[in-house]
Amino acid sequence: MSKRILSLVIALVATVSLSTAQIHNAKNILPKPTKIEMGNSNSKFTLSPTTKVVCKLEDKNVKYALNELNKLGVELFGKAFKKGTKIEGANNIIIRNDNSIKEEGYHLEITPENIIIKAKSAAGVFYAVQTIRQIVPVQAYETPIDLKNLAMPLLTINDAPHFGYRGFMLDCSRHFWDVETIKEMIDILALHKMNRFHWHLTEDQGWRIEIKKYPLLTKLGSLREQTTTGHNEGLDGIPYGGYYTQKDIKEVVKYAQERFITIVPEIEIPGHSLGALSAYPWLGCEGEQGNYKTWAYWGVSKQIACAGKESTFEFWENVLEEVMDLFPGEYIHIGGDEAPRDMWKECPDCQKRIKENNLKNEAELQSYVNNRIEKFLNEHGRKMIGWDEILEGGVSKGATIMSWRGTEGGIAAAKKGNNAIMTPSGYCYLDYRQTTDRKDELDSNGSYVPLRKSYSFNPYDQLAKDEQKYIMGVQGNLWTEYVTTPMQLQYKTLPRLGAIAEIGWSNPDPATKDVEEFIGRAKELARYYSVFGWSFGRHFYEDGVQVGW
Repeated sequence: MSKRILSLVIALVATVSLSTAQIHNAKNILPKPTKIEMGNSNSKFTLSPTTKVVCKLEDKNVKYALNELNKLGVELFGKAFKKGTKIEGANNIIIRNDNSIKEEGYHLEITPENIIIKAKSAAGVFYAVQTIRQIVPVQAYETPIDLKNLAMPLLTINDAPHFGYRGFMLDCSRHFWDVETIKEMIDILALHKMNRFHWHLTEDQGWRIEIKKYPLLTKLGSLREQTTTGHNEGLDGIPYGGYYTQKDIKEVVKYAQERFITIVPEIEIPGHSLGALSAYPWLGCEGEQGNYKTWAYWGVSKQIACAGKESTFEFWENVLEEVMDLFPGEYIHIGGDEAPRDMWKECPDCQKRIKENNLKNEAELQSYVNNRIEKFLNEHGRKMIGWDEILEGGVSKGATIMSWRGTEGGIAAAKKGNNAIMTPSGYCYLDYRQTTDRKDELDSNGSYVPLRKSYSFNPYDQLAKDEQKYIMGVQGNLWTEYVTTPMQLQYKTLPRLGAIAEIGWSNPDPATKDVEEFIGRAKELARYYSVFGWSFGRHFYEDGVQVGW
């Protein structure tokens, strides 16, 4: 067979497979759209290198959505789509404004003549493009298919997110992740229509953000002499470190903004502070006698920042001022979790603070800390998020609770009239094992959370209708004690991020939630993960069963 005939056969096979797959995959979008109606299956829109993009939406950020469209053109045809200024005939992608559509929502219509996107804002256009990326059959992204055009199914989608907060947290302190790895994770979030990246930057095991006023935080606090092996079973003897310069931070913030993702930075106050205390011992209750070292172990250190000294508050405020200069988002996360108060009980400065402010105990002293920090953030136009422990001594109505120890913290917050973000470990902790087959799974601090269980989560469980309005959204968390490579990072994240993304975007009714149907769509989306070069867990069904392609 001649090379020319062979090429024609390959092209014909590719065309047939694309034609078959494209109709099928339009019904497998994840997260699931609010409403989708398929058109005439005997007709199609032909996407090609000559397709023009005509944008009539006036939003300065729409350029980022257009960049995503151009990226799609390059992926499919090797070049960006043509840019048009007016609609002439057919073969256009037309973008229009529609203020009747909900925030972040979109209307997508594929007709035989054009693709029409309507949205209230640029974010809606961006999410419409993410939907188009999934409608495009996975074979079109593969090489070496030399596409001349691509048949797109006729359909109408009306779609908008249920929750305004759809997040993912990455721990960069137990193990450090370079800028390129962070960007790749942001790309993964974008495909899933997630809009918050919670960046965990400080810990007992390392301080990861440059603060110019306190250079020792990164010179000393970012380093640990060695790292524990297994579950604190030994030490590897290998120095470990890494941190983000302010230039790095700005680069990542910009990259996220261009994908309509807001970064929520976390600076741990007052616990998980050995990274800071090792650099500046005066922050601790014991001062220079504290022998503070960035921790080589996992778990929770009893050595936390002193709440009795004014110099500690001055430090926190100076750090947060630089953090706010770097991160333009509305929320700053102050941690507040796992802060043993043993040192405070023995500290004269802390006890003096308790007495002078008529506080009952050390739990109320932590609330005093939270309230002062929150007031400082509010004065700078920001809002505070903390882990659910901050409820223990009382919080202001303005504090947002991130509920991780089950849903109880979020429920308590909502009943008090506080906003809450649901991220219970039993459903949303992505570092937990997705199979009980130990030979095939990374180690973990937690138990077994398969894809099926993540998808079963109901953020409104046990809440009355009038209390549900306080649930801002959901978040998946990935702690990295036992995650050491980008491939492992992606493996832990995917496909369970898809379950959390769908709960955040679609919030399917628990009474009618179809787990098997979801798993089928998750399996289809995993084909795209593979083509995009992302690692993922293949435990879609029964425990330990690997599903290959």
